[in-house]
Amino acid sequence: MNLSPKIENFVLHCGEMGSRWGFNRTIGQMVGLLVINEHPLTANQIAEALKISRGNVSMGIKELQSWQLVKVQHIPGDRKEYYAPNGTIWDLANKVFEERRKREIDPTLTLLRDQILDTANTPEEKYAQEQMQSIHDLLETVTKWSAELQRLTPEQLQSLMKLGSSVSKVIDLKDKLLKKS
Repeated sequence: MNLSPKIENFVLHCGEMGSRWGFNRTIGQMVGLLVINEHPLTANQIAEALKISRGNVSMGIKELQSWQLVKVQHIPGDRKEYYAPNGTIWDLANKVFEERRKREIDPTLTLLRDQILDTANTPEEKYAQEQMQSIHDLLETVTKWSAELQRLTPEQLQSLMKLGSSVSKVIDLKDKLLKKS
């Protein structure tokens, strides 16, 4: 399976972005390759296209399945397993966000809660707890807000994003009106 320069460039870029998304370069390349292929691919096709070993593909598929980003498909009369993205681009983005929340934000919130509930023994610990409370509150707010965003349909989310700076203008107007009252 040969990739055109345009497709190869995109797949390589997805690999570079992989570490920013929370997984390694090869996993990022696999996601990119699967997303832009109209038809599901076999592990051998993935290995050939990315010039990586079949074993590396198998480990990558397992990782992508743990993130719920890839699904297995079967073609009648063919014993091979075919792999495709597990949903739309919006679905995949939501799954990455959700998995990162579970792996990064939730453990941090748990640690912060434990530290905040513990008794401060010194002024330094009291100050540290106040800072931890601020971090906790920020993460809780962002988590709740993102959960609300995840409930929106892609069309609703696009409409919200198109509002852009208009939202801040509405908030500014609200604040000005409340100050006059």
